[in-house]
Amino acid sequence: MRIISGKYKGRRINPQQKLTIRPTTDIAKEGLFNILDNHFEFDGLEVIDLFSGSGSIAVEFASRGCKSVVAVEINPRCYESILNIKKQINIEELHPVKANVFNYLKSVNRKFDIIFADPPYDNENIETLPQLIFERELLNPGMWLIIEHSEANNFSKHPNFLQVRKYGKVNFSIFENNEK
Repeated sequence: MRIISGKYKGRRINPQQKLTIRPTTDIAKEGLFNILDNHFEFDGLEVIDLFSGSGSIAVEFASRGCKSVVAVEINPRCYESILNIKKQINIEELHPVKANVFNYLKSVNRKFDIIFADPPYDNENIETLPQLIFERELLNPGMWLIIEHSEANNFSKHPNFLQVRKYGKVNFSIFENNEK
């Protein structure tokens, strides 16, 4: 996997071997960050990457100048891999957290500008993520929640749903905090 843009552009991320993950494809990642580039100035943003897996999305956010990027991952080998990438590239903005995402969201007491979630496609709780995030008021006003998912999920009825973008078999549902 490679870093697309920013201060670490072109660097390769080589997660530990034998990780049981489904990394976001480079085409989908480029599409997502093109959308984000047209909507946000990354400098100073506070981001959280839920179900971080290899950490490639979190590293991409850090590379683009985000102030803080929290990467939440429960798998011990994935978590260790993210720690190794942080150390290898010396990414001070990256803050790995080893935790169950749903428990973490219920206990965290801060707001974020962008919340990105890439749960396993077969996660039975994926549909509850938007409700949990908006009920806990974890997103700053006017900012986005992005959930990567398969075609099996449809979030269009959620009151904060903004749009869905499709890149092959990858779907990104985007939600906006409509508070003023």
